[in-house]
Amino acid sequence: MSNVFAKKVISLQNALTVQPHAIVSQTVAENGDTSLTLFAFDQGQNIASHSAPVDAVVLVTQGEAQITVSGQKFTLHAGEMLLMPKGEPHSLQAVNAFKMALFKI
Repeated sequence: MSNVFAKKVISLQNALTVQPHAIVSQTVAENGDTSLTLFAFDQGQNIASHSAPVDAVVLVTQGEAQITVSGQKFTLHAGEMLLMPKGEPHSLQAVNAFKMALFKI
């Protein structure tokens, strides 16, 4: 996989543009079960409940999101992050247009 981000300084706020009625993503790095993916969500977009075989950390870089992990709701704003433990169901809702980095570890 060719990596457009290799050997570059990445602006987390400017790497992706929010698109109307869409979720945009770009994988920065991937190695087995670990990865770093950037996302941009338009307001109201969501990811349905699912679980992952690894821990995942969400870092909100712009805007606001509501994340539910095992039934517990969290509202995250720019500069805040949340650990989602492996195997626990989680979902995400864009309160307003927002951007995030997802680290699978």
